[in-house]
Amino acid sequence: MGPIIGLDLEQLTLRNALDLAILIEEEARDRYRELADQLALHDTPEVADFFARMARIEDRHRSELFERRRTLFGTTPSSVHRNQLFDVEAPGYEAARAFMGVRQALETVLAAEVKAYRFFEEALPRVMDPEARALFQELRDEEVEHQALVKTELARCPEKADDSEAYADDPVAQ
Repeated sequence: MGPIIGLDLEQLTLRNALDLAILIEEEARDRYRELADQLALHDTPEVADFFARMARIEDRHRSELFERRRTLFGTTPSSVHRNQLFDVEAPGYEAARAFMGVRQALETVLAAEVKAYRFFEEALPRVMDPEARALFQELRDEEVEHQALVKTELARCPEKADDSEAYADDPVAQ
């Protein structure tokens, strides 16, 4: 499984699964914050605000999972660490482009939600613990709901031609 390193999904417990889910949300939150900062620098405030809103949504999901973990397992330290995952749900850094519009931002979010769905779908056959498996099924199903919400927003968003080429530098002789 490419985005996860050094974690045996067959040995995953509910506690470990919750820890992993929390870290996935943190990674996505942090990436959306980075994208928001990048687009603010490129004077694209509407898209920067959109990515900042996505960061808050991911942080809310992280908080819900964290509270669930704390209720079940108290302050038991996590044995899953951030350096064991990469880009499970977080959009790629290449997703943010100067002069991108809200529609392109929505498409970026949709791709991230699809990526997260695929991760949980591909992981499920390997997760043996019934409680961890149930959590992964729940998280996979939430990704379907998130995709539907983004698709609804995309349907409301007017089609707009990608005009980023209009801002590209003209070729010059070397």
